[in-house]
Amino acid sequence: METLRLVLLLIHILGFAALFGGLVVQAREPQKTVNAAMRDGAGTAFLAGLLLVGVLEAGDGEVNHAKIGVKFAIGLVILVLVMANTRKPSIPNGLYLGLLALTVVNIGVAVFWSPAHT
Repeated sequence: METLRLVLLLIHILGFAALFGGLVVQAREPQKTVNAAMRDGAGTAFLAGLLLVGVLEAGDGEVNHAKIGVKFAIGLVILVLVMANTRKPSIPNGLYLGLLALTVVNIGVAVFWSPAHT
């Protein structure tokens, strides 16, 4: 079970890396679009996150439901925005910056909202 958890965690992280990379690669472009890396990364991160929660719930460890809820909500908003704008030739700069901010916030929640270690 631990190996499955680690594999899903790796896939989840790689999904967010693809999403973030797809956003950053067009930072200097005057016209932003939803590219394949963003689309696939958002979907991969979301699905792997859901599966990861299932594995964690099936295991013996405690699950922080508040953190999971926040990450789920942010991830769902990202996924919906990316999928709704996938076929459009360009997206507004505000949407681009919003997706970038939501992605960074979601990663920040994962990193900083963790159990205290003594």
